[in-house]
Amino acid sequence: MSPVIQRYILERTKSFDAISEERINTLKIISSFVQKKIDQGQIAELLYICKNNSKRSHFGQIWSKVAATYYGFTNVQTYSGGTEVTAFNPNAIKAIEAIGFKVKTIYNSPNPTYRIDFGDFDMVIQCFSKKYDDPENPKKGFCVVTTYAEGDHICPHIEGTDIRISTPYNDFKTFDGTPRQHEMYLEGSKQMATECLYVFSQIRMN
Repeated sequence: MSPVIQRYILERTKSFDAISEERINTLKIISSFVQKKIDQGQIAELLYICKNNSKRSHFGQIWSKVAATYYGFTNVQTYSGGTEVTAFNPNAIKAIEAIGFKVKTIYNSPNPTYRIDFGDFDMVIQCFSKKYDDPENPKKGFCVVTTYAEGDHICPHIEGTDIRISTPYNDFKTFDGTPRQHEMYLEGSKQMATECLYVFSQIRMN
């Protein structure tokens, strides 16, 4: 794993105490889902959902995969989707690049596909905006994590879901075009990184 990303992770793990008890109880449900799959020798699949699959759901997909890798869990796959298809938000991309991820456009279009690199050759995540039921996403036995406040109302039932958890995050787009734009995208990524790392810190290796 990239030394820059490792240093960032170490800083985030120091913030676990700042997570509220209520939030911890929610995050532990995700941990329990992953633990059960690992104990059964199965792949744990997490699907992060927001409305446009442009910011928060991508951060969830990226940070949960990074967290799983950091804690040594190879049988975890992470995904993202939305109720609409747009594109991975450029401001969100700038934020993860500033943190230390290497981002490469591998398919240029109004909805580009990006390669997100955080270390060795196998530490790569492919990201593009897609609907929750896209063929790229899991079909059975997965956990849905909604990342926006309206998720329980806007996001419909997703066929094949084992469990559905709501972890709403503030929408960074409210700061678009303001002097605090970059700062708040970084702050949003920081919160999601901390919570994804907490989830995997609670899981036992078999």
